[in-house]
Amino acid sequence: MARPQNDIETGRARLVEVACALIEERGGQALTMQEIALRAGMSPANVQRYFESKEALLEAVADYWFRPKVEIMEEVVGSDLPPRRKMYEFFARRFVMMRDAYRADPVAHEMYIELGNDHFETVRSYVDLADHYLGMLVGEAMADGFFAGLEIDMTISLINQMVHPYCNIGLMKGMMDRLSEEKLARIIDAMFDGLSAQDRGAKGVTGLRAA
Repeated sequence: MARPQNDIETGRARLVEVACALIEERGGQALTMQEIALRAGMSPANVQRYFESKEALLEAVADYWFRPKVEIMEEVVGSDLPPRRKMYEFFARRFVMMRDAYRADPVAHEMYIELGNDHFETVRSYVDLADHYLGMLVGEAMADGFFAGLEIDMTISLINQMVHPYCNIGLMKGMMDRLSEEKLARIIDAMFDGLSAQDRGAKGVTGLRAA
């Protein structure tokens, strides 16, 4: 007889918690299904009833790690805030969450960075999802007259470059003491007040030169 769905979900959640604890202790590279089974008090065969492979389990770990960030993005996108404020909340709330996690346990933070680097294809979908939601915010801002003359894809690329330290956990760790919500707010204001397709003379027309 098939197991009840809630029993399956409970078992999967338990194994994700075990995997996270082991990752935070010593990273994910040497993690094995046998070790996860031992820590969870299960047989390896029983673990495979919930996850057929280590990769499947790591995908669930990624979902566990990203889910609160996704919930923030969904909440902000669905809010009735004006575009400028939405853009700030979109990045600031996730930044504060990651900063607090880093301060609470820098070693665990480093372990998740390594895991993400080793399994980037697993987390790529979450990066793409963030760009999807950012595109929705950009579209709303454009409807209000911001980012004049720019295409949505170009605007997304420019914004990501401007706020990269506030959403990339690998880059964030080396700059944490220089990042703040106040600085992020100034970046967002500069973005909304000045980002457009208009040529204001920075690039020039004769190539790079010292003067």
